[in-house]
Amino acid sequence: MIKTTRDFFLDVDSYQFCKYGQYVAGDVFLTHKIKEENRVIAVLSDGLGSGIKASVLANITASMALKYTSSYADVTETAEVIMETLPVCAVRKISYSTFTIVDINSAGRVRIIEHGNPSFVLLRETEPVEIPKTPLQLKKWHQREVSISEFDMHIGERIIYYSDGVTQAGMGLYKYPLGWGENDVITNIKRWIGWEKAISSHQLARKIAIMARQIDQYEPKDDISCAVMYLRRPRCLLMVTGPPYSQARDEELADLVKAFKGRKVICGGTTAKIISRELDEEIQMDIDNLDPEVPPASRMAGIELITEGTLTLGKVAEMLERGPKIESLRTNAATMLASILLDSDVIHFIVGTRINEAHQDPNLPVELDIRRNIIKKIATLLEEKYLKETHKRFI
Repeated sequence: MIKTTRDFFLDVDSYQFCKYGQYVAGDVFLTHKIKEENRVIAVLSDGLGSGIKASVLANITASMALKYTSSYADVTETAEVIMETLPVCAVRKISYSTFTIVDINSAGRVRIIEHGNPSFVLLRETEPVEIPKTPLQLKKWHQREVSISEFDMHIGERIIYYSDGVTQAGMGLYKYPLGWGENDVITNIKRWIGWEKAISSHQLARKIAIMARQIDQYEPKDDISCAVMYLRRPRCLLMVTGPPYSQARDEELADLVKAFKGRKVICGGTTAKIISRELDEEIQMDIDNLDPEVPPASRMAGIELITEGTLTLGKVAEMLERGPKIESLRTNAATMLASILLDSDVIHFIVGTRINEAHQDPNLPVELDIRRNIIKKIATLLEEKYLKETHKRFI
């Protein structure tokens, strides 16, 4: 039996558009998961201006914030060090970089430090929750406002925060003379969650960013960034790839697939045939999304998706490494698989260890097996870049 390690999961994701005419965003969103403490830190920083200079300033700020926060440095000290490194602009008299730091532990205790960005929103279902903010008294930088909020987060709640490219979208237009505005942003978020209560962090952040870009008439006047943290019941996925080392374990593999509670995908034609035979289910090819670069997907009752093995998995690893905007790519077996992975929270990999002679000399050690190495890469990317929980089992 395959079990999840806990009954809740923190779904963290973001979405971003650059200022029109720029190719590098001046907003930066960085995350760090401290696995031993089951703790997540996520920072959104907005550098002054746009382009390369703003990106460098925002990266410095976000990196320092992650480092100091993860080491439990004093909140005031953390803020003062960042302020010291990034002083006030002599011309505009504002900070070279703003930031929102969110630190949440395994008990759901949240600490948020804010400077300069629009205020974060805590939503319980679709209703905003008022959270008191305590101003931090900085000795040297008393003229710069920094606040801290501390509260307990519960299952079903979301923390949403964004750069001013969201709230100021459309500024100067007849309909939005002062920009989209925080109240209208929240009104739209409430409506979207009302339509789809379990909407993922990725999809919600994407909707917010896309709406801001539309309001800016598809030519954003500033970088647009939105981050969402959603505490929810985990969405579990089982990925099976490769036949078992011994044919005597084929039935065991099929039983594991049948008993799993959650979504299931199979990667590899031989693996799919084994499970099809053992479960007496027919495989049907999907001819709706054919692609010359990726072998077609297939379907089976009880299985979300069936793909070819190592070639498709290699494409998925490349996509995960490049970034999260997979929905902008053409639909094929690899993009469908990557989307399922990103829409899941806890991913269980069952990896068969029978060596495929078409891919490797069978006399080489099993550690060099291409399939196993690709799965290790995908699992590492999901853990470190997308804050997923992964488990690997070799059979």
